[in-house]
Amino acid sequence: MLEYEYALNYVLWGRWDDLFTIMLRTKDNLLEKKIEHFLHAYYYPSQQINVEQSHDELLHYLEHAMASYHVNIY
Repeated sequence: MLEYEYALNYVLWGRWDDLFTIMLRTKDNLLEKKIEHFLHAYYYPSQQINVEQSHDELLHYLEHAMASYHVNIY
């Protein structure tokens, strides 16, 4: 659970190096791919819409993962 909270914090505060570290260490393959997609769009923007879309997809996934985790522990 902590990695989702950290990832959300890093996304919100623009701490891309720390987000990259989460991407490398996570065992959640979907989270890894979402972070990778966002960072690639951010560093190599072909269109601004791609950066915004991948950012929103990453945030939605993190919110979903955190909500699912809270449901499973109760």
